[in-house]
Amino acid sequence: MSEVPALPPVQGPTSGINLDTSRLQNRANLEAAGKKFEAVFTGMMVKAMRSTHLAEDDLFGSKGLDTFKEMQDTQFAQGMADHAPLGIGKAMTEFLARSQTALQAEPPPTTDGKTS
Repeated sequence: MSEVPALPPVQGPTSGINLDTSRLQNRANLEAAGKKFEAVFTGMMVKAMRSTHLAEDDLFGSKGLDTFKEMQDTQFAQGMADHAPLGIGKAMTEFLARSQTALQAEPPPTTDGKTS
């Protein structure tokens, strides 16, 4: 039977929260996080609208249909965030960029993907 090597000791807090903010130093990572935040926010908004049950269909409703609607709403929210964003992701990105000195000197990208 082979011996398993011991794991190195864990350093830092053990709360499970990653305190490493080095990934925020990259504008592309920050932009991607902003787009994902926009999609999550839009998804929550669509889910809240769907939960009103204004057109509830008891006759043809099912768990399968509910699951399909949830998947459809997720894709709809992602598409909205990609093609017609509300602007909350961009606002969050700019807010976080102001707090990072390395990103303050870097100009934000233009709409065609190139920096100005």
